[in-house]
Amino acid sequence: MMETVRGRIWKFGDDVNTDVIFPGKYTYTITDPQEMARHAMEDADPEFAVKVEPGDIVVGGRNFGCGSSREQAVGALRYAGVGAIVAVSFARIYFRNAVNLGLPAIVCPEAAAAAQPGDEMTIRFTDGVIEVRGGAYTFPSFPDFMLAILSDGGLIPHLRKKTVDRRP
Repeated sequence: MMETVRGRIWKFGDDVNTDVIFPGKYTYTITDPQEMARHAMEDADPEFAVKVEPGDIVVGGRNFGCGSSREQAVGALRYAGVGAIVAVSFARIYFRNAVNLGLPAIVCPEAAAAAQPGDEMTIRFTDGVIEVRGGAYTFPSFPDFMLAILSDGGLIPHLRKKTVDRRP
């Protein structure tokens, strides 16, 4: 079960769309996960893909992930090693794609407001707490089924595991 993520903050503003997260010009030409990771957030911060470290946390404003429904915009962050995304709010399809690909997407306006680039953030999934800049901010704990999907690395690995678990 997924319990805690701790990492450095990368902060972005409101209405960060999927083309900023993973440029649309690569949608049909790049399928390799490592290559996708090399282009994550390149339009917002060209240094992101080079400097992001496993477990780092992306923080966004309102409507993070708006735009087209391409899964690559989640995949690029996940493959780059991002441990979670915290935002004021998410575009509905982006949030669902994040769960499906095993990348926690957390709505917590207070933590998003308090976070500053380069700070460290700790997210405790079991009790729904985000710690940043000396403050503790709560978010609705994920239901057990969602924690299981995230822990298994996304919906497809989760379903495969369930299928294997049911075999006699």
